[in-house]
Amino acid sequence: MNRYGLIGEKLGHSFSKIIHERMADYTYELIPLAKEEMESFIRRKEFAALNVTIPYKEAVMPLLDEIDSRAQRIGAVNAVVNRNGKLYGYNTDYFGFRCQLEDHHVAVKGRKVLVLGKGGASKAVITALQDMEAREIHIVYYKSAPGTIGYEQCYAEHADAQLIVNTTPVGMFPNIDQTPIDLSRFQHLEAVVDVVYNPLRTKLVLEAEERGIPSLAGLEMLVGQAKSAVEIFLDTKLDNGIIQKETDRLMLVQSNLIFTGMSGCGKTTVGRMLAERLNKRFVDTDALIVEKIGMSIADYFAAYGEASFRKVESEIIASLAGENSMVISVGGGAVLDPKNVQLLKMNGRIFWIDRALELLESGKGRPLAPTPEAAAKLYAARLPVYAKTAEYRIENNGTAEEAVEKVANIYTSLVF
Repeated sequence: MNRYGLIGEKLGHSFSKIIHERMADYTYELIPLAKEEMESFIRRKEFAALNVTIPYKEAVMPLLDEIDSRAQRIGAVNAVVNRNGKLYGYNTDYFGFRCQLEDHHVAVKGRKVLVLGKGGASKAVITALQDMEAREIHIVYYKSAPGTIGYEQCYAEHADAQLIVNTTPVGMFPNIDQTPIDLSRFQHLEAVVDVVYNPLRTKLVLEAEERGIPSLAGLEMLVGQAKSAVEIFLDTKLDNGIIQKETDRLMLVQSNLIFTGMSGCGKTTVGRMLAERLNKRFVDTDALIVEKIGMSIADYFAAYGEASFRKVESEIIASLAGENSMVISVGGGAVLDPKNVQLLKMNGRIFWIDRALELLESGKGRPLAPTPEAAAKLYAARLPVYAKTAEYRIENNGTAEEAVEKVANIYTSLVF
């Protein structure tokens, strides 16, 4: 049976179908299975090849006829091939992880490494780190388990760690406001790696970036292991260059563009035009707020005050943070809250649409800028915040078409 796909417990936000169908000429299915369904599904052998994800990478092993020596050593299988009724198990996570570290020149040899988590992904990561000659590897786990240390022991005895790799689902959608470890405890970190790819940049990755620590997110590892799986499934060979190419393409398709800036700077107009150009969905958070509160923003300010408005605004932003492939225009004060900024950055890049003060509009229902004088005062106060929180600045003193072109040129040239 020529059936290819991915089995796991929860697959709603998997990118594997997109990746495989671009790399290979087959239809790739997402096949969610409850724990009691997995064994009977495998034993029916009604598939050509499968990828295996949480929580079945270890549980699938006793159901296979033969297991590749590396997968046997790792103790986890994430790729299964049906050859004439016999099931063969492999581990492609190893290749995806190691290839990403080598491509980004992450030093492992001689380093002390902390690996968070002890599941199937952790086992592949640890084996790769051993082969790359890490000096020490400590498995950090949230409860007592053989061969692991707890987080308090980790902080007390291993604050000199040079590399941290997260293999836990902490920080994965929908629990994106979580992080598995406190990076402030580690002063010698050379890199942080998170195998989670949804969101595209986890809270852990963003915190590493804010601290100036080189960080890698999980999407490239996912693409790398998919490349290895396709080679095994089809008995073929693909060029390694396809990994970066497909990672960048997927990031361009899935990433959000977030526009911030003063009210009247043109972010909504530019956003709508760019969304149409890039075939992304356009969202205006102010419009969503009006829909939710059932009145104009000016009336809401007058009735309930700015603090209440900011709370509603943050709720709207949190509801959008886990979604992909959007252009989002946020209110002028949204980035005053660091949590909003972090949530927006998880699946997107922030562009500041900067328009000269004399070209900004005031009044027209703008509660914080009812007059040109109020707008000038607000502009002066917010300028440093926009400069600090934005990843790219777009000058918009000409036409909207010119601003769209500037954003598009930056966005499509990004190498994530």
